Amino acid sequence: MTGPLNPEPHGLTRPIPVAHVDAEGARSLWDPRVAWVTAGSVSLIFLAALTSLALTTVMPIVSEALDGDALFALAFSGTLATGVIGMVAAGAWSDRSGPVLPLFTAVALFVAGLAIDALAPTMEILVLGRLITGLGSGAQVVALYVVVARVYPSALHGRVMAAFSAAWVVPSLVGPSVAGIVTEHLGWRWVFAGLGALTIVAFTMILPRLLHLRGPAEGGAIPQGGVARRLMFAVVVAVAALALGITGELAESLDPALGWGIAGVTLVVIGATILPLLPKRTLRSARGLPSVVLMRGLIAGALFGAEIYVPYLLIDHYDFTPTWAGLGLTTAAIAWAISAQVSGRFGDRIGNTRIAATGVVLLLVAAAACAVTALLALPPVVPIALWSFAGFGMGLMYPRLTVLTLAYSDRANEGFNSAALQISDSVGASATIAVMGLAFTSLAGTGAGFPVVFAIAGALAILALVPGLRLGHAHELTQHR
Repeated sequence: MTGPLNPEPHGLTRPIPVAHVDAEGARSLWDPRVAWVTAGSVSLIFLAALTSLALTTVMPIVSEALDGDALFALAFSGTLATGVIGMVAAGAWSDRSGPVLPLFTAVALFVAGLAIDALAPTMEILVLGRLITGLGSGAQVVALYVVVARVYPSALHGRVMAAFSAAWVVPSLVGPSVAGIVTEHLGWRWVFAGLGALTIVAFTMILPRLLHLRGPAEGGAIPQGGVARRLMFAVVVAVAALALGITGELAESLDPALGWGIAGVTLVVIGATILPLLPKRTLRSARGLPSVVLMRGLIAGALFGAEIYVPYLLIDHYDFTPTWAGLGLTTAAIAWAISAQVSGRFGDRIGNTRIAATGVVLLLVAAAACAVTALLALPPVVPIALWSFAGFGMGLMYPRLTVLTLAYSDRANEGFNSAALQISDSVGASATIAVMGLAFTSLAGTGAGFPVVFAIAGALAILALVPGLRLGHAHELTQHR
């Protein structure tokens, strides 16, 4: 194992405490002491991913059946917005009393939202279900991160996060197709109902093994006023994110200047209200945890903003069918899963700085390849092949940033820090998607739309190198075998 990249600790000088002492000697994710927690946790992540990806197939049919075209976009953006509120609530609750009750509540909300959608008589009711599902999904991820910190030895944290990354790959490959088959043969309501039933089964795997988990360290409870304040800011961030999401539609239907004006105001509001939800000095990229959280938001914006336009480019410029246009995203998903395993097993040996620099370069190359393809009409194999570089780079960085977040945390702030990481991820992605959409709409007819959105992604990747070089080292103490 290589030595720390920075000799100063900038965080912990000991392993993350494990709540269940019987798990301390676990040497793999499938050790009998943690196997059921692994199976349940990975299944919950898998089903959340499947829900998200299946919705892309089901929603056009649902919208037509319920005569809800006007609420189509809100069914997607509303879930992301309420997810921010769920993240903050679960983080604060986990720090006060441990992750078991927050996880139980998160799963209950997730399933309740799916049940409402399965029975929804109108599009308005279905959107309500989507908002509730968003609360549950946001809270669920944060609570699961705290479970990882409390249950697994620090040596396994990287491998757990790699497994979480891999849990997105199969849904990305088969989720839309499976949802289409179920919708065609049984009806769209069975998609929501089936996902809800499977989520209950997955949760039964994990709940009995978590009942022993203790609450926070003594003195770690957050004052009630602090929780209420964070929730208030989370609501403001969520509302601002929703407003930002409609700027593209305003620019297209009314006036681009109006869209840019609203975007500017909402970005300022988000920037001001998100600060209490993040570690101090995050926007200044202070060494350690603040840079970890900031980098997560920047790379999420770069990748998730740009990947929307990869199939769009192939359809618009090369007349690909939608099925074949998704090939670039499929190769990127596979590359992500492979590199996540590399990061999980050999992250300490590679080192935080090398992981950050390599991942950023790969992401930049992918964005540049797509921009140049749009400008010079290069063969379509260029974006299809090189977009996999983006997936490989993200697979290196994403799990490592989560491991670092847990390593920089202690029992009193694992929930807050996990929530901050997810909030940065979600807000970074949604804000970038909105800005890219506004730019693309404003440049319609000029031929510059695709190069500009990929250039924005490249710029964010370069900017991510600033916090990437300031990640420090939290003495993760990962063991290599």
